[in-house]
Amino acid sequence: MTIPALDRLSSERFETPAILKALALASRKLAELKGVAASIPNQGILINTLGLQEAKDSSAIENIVTTHDELFKDDALPEDFSNAAAKEVLRYRQALAIGFDLVRDSGLLTTNHVLQIQAELERNTAGFRKLPGTALKDGAGNTVYTPPQEPDVIIDLMRDLERFINDDGIFDADPLIKMALIHHQFESIHPFYDGNGRTGRIINVLYLVKQGLLDIPVLYLSRHIVQTKTDYYRLLQQVRQSDTWEDWVLYMLTAVERTAGDTITTIASIRSALMDYKHRIRGRHKFYSQDLINNLFTHPYTKIAFIERDLEVSRLTATKYLDALAEDGFLQKQKIGRTNYYVNVVLNRILTGAEMRAGIV
Repeated sequence: MTIPALDRLSSERFETPAILKALALASRKLAELKGVAASIPNQGILINTLGLQEAKDSSAIENIVTTHDELFKDDALPEDFSNAAAKEVLRYRQALAIGFDLVRDSGLLTTNHVLQIQAELERNTAGFRKLPGTALKDGAGNTVYTPPQEPDVIIDLMRDLERFINDDGIFDADPLIKMALIHHQFESIHPFYDGNGRTGRIINVLYLVKQGLLDIPVLYLSRHIVQTKTDYYRLLQQVRQSDTWEDWVLYMLTAVERTAGDTITTIASIRSALMDYKHRIRGRHKFYSQDLINNLFTHPYTKIAFIERDLEVSRLTATKYLDALAEDGFLQKQKIGRTNYYVNVVLNRILTGAEMRAGIV
């Protein structure tokens, strides 16, 4: 099957009343999300906590399943807690962070950046596919789509996609529409042996950062895709079979609008909890500091070594701080082996509750 060049599509196809209405709603919600995210002074809090959420959901689409508890334990205690799925999910967050740094520093999202993101995800440097045989199958094992097989064709298609991503003059359409086209094109090229889905979903949010629609990567569409997985794969395939680009773009715009709305709610809850902890800890404990608050909301599960590092205090002092906060109900002290870790009770409730509200358990 030949993959059409995106710049040969007519941008006028995407000016239907339905698409323009969906685009207006999605753009408004995305702008609101950008503003709400900026209300958290320490952006690392959102990058880490929401990045963990996205890593979990994006990996679940590929049947890499872990629980919040396993994921947060492995984040805090990798030396004491061994869970293969959790470690793979955390690699997704690291790949996202690498991609964000590359886009922020260069203002571009290049093929080389995509290769670095996928290499971190898979922990190998195999690069683009060089051997034939890759095919996408349905649940019954039937081949539904065969992506390009020739290495030279894959490289040429990725080079064309790189131009489409970075040259705004190639295609006169809103960035959200372009994001939908880019995602479909990348998944259809399927350039890697493994990690294509997760890499493609990282590209989505990095493209929005590159275009200035977001300051930090906080719009993660994976949860919506998990909820609508059948529609996602059906619409991907229908474009290949029937050229139904409009239906695909509508799906993606709806995903942006709903995901942005959910994320706004989650960030507002995190901000409220952060301010509550800040005021109450400051009123009750002389060791209060902003660095302490940042630590407690950057790591759903924290540990003594994190406090030592972030507050530049001794191990004894860090232990005293955390134990006092646990006794006061801010944290819940737990133990794996000989190591203690401390759960931010409210933050943990927000992150797991957001998933329950979305109907994912």
